Amino acid sequence: MAVSVEDIAFATELFEGLGAITTRKIMGGLCLYQDGVIFALLYSDGQIFLKAQGDFITEIQKLGGQRWTYQREGKKTVSMPYYTLPDAYLDDPEEAQTLARRALEFL
Repeated sequence: MAVSVEDIAFATELFEGLGAITTRKIMGGLCLYQDGVIFALLYSDGQIFLKAQGDFITEIQKLGGQRWTYQREGKKTVSMPYYTLPDAYLDDPEEAQTLARRALEFL
């Protein structure tokens, strides 16, 4: 399943205050870049994930961000370094951008 045009527009508008955002489609999802650095993913179901490293992992977990994991049939669960953007940030572009800037500080 591919990401919808509406979801892409929502995600890019949500983060537009960061400056020039570029995107690249990947296996049913979309990477979001700021100055060539991937900072977020848009999953095919519309879910937005921020990339987290270092101390930002604890910060986003405290805000309710859940780590992205998946499991293929018969395989171990795989954890990716991306955390859901907490729902409260989806309605507030300024706060979403502040959180994305924090993520970018650690990348």
